[in-house]
Amino acid sequence: MSADDPIAATRRWLERAVIGLNLCPFAKAVYVKQQVRFVLSEAMTPEALLEELTAELALLARTDPEVTDTTLLVHPRVLTDFLDYNDFLDRADAAVAALDLEGELQVASFHPDYRFAGTAPDDMGNFTNRAPFPTLHLLREASIDRAVAAFPDPEVIVERNIAALEKLGPEGWDELMR
Repeated sequence: MSADDPIAATRRWLERAVIGLNLCPFAKAVYVKQQVRFVLSEAMTPEALLEELTAELALLARTDPEVTDTTLLVHPRVLTDFLDYNDFLDRADAAVAALDLEGELQVASFHPDYRFAGTAPDDMGNFTNRAPFPTLHLLREASIDRAVAAFPDPEVIVERNIAALEKLGPEGWDELMR
């Protein structure tokens, strides 16, 4: 884990990897309009994180999208083990449902050790979801729908991202994140 300030490291990752490598072609617009909320969690337990997540989901739901379109909840002190983090995602989805926000908000996942099922730990495709710290990304479904309408073949994005990351390689990734 980086000794860096978690929010600064997350901003750097968003600017250099997500936007800089165009891993998400929709991220730049909300970032330059300052519609991304960065939240540093002080949670030390999954239960405390779930409380913070629930509060952030409720806040995002009642906030004008022109003010905050999306939230990155960075939690460096809890769920640092990827398998524990991955198990927690069911609880995150349950929080969305409990707040009756299904179809309105969703939670995407990023982790420094992210690993897609069936891949090797060092597979560069995993880096599409690797952030410097465990992060829950709260997204508006309406924003996703607009983005997909503008870019109707999301599989092209996935394929392009994997090709770009394979070309970059682990050393290139490390250099990018310095």
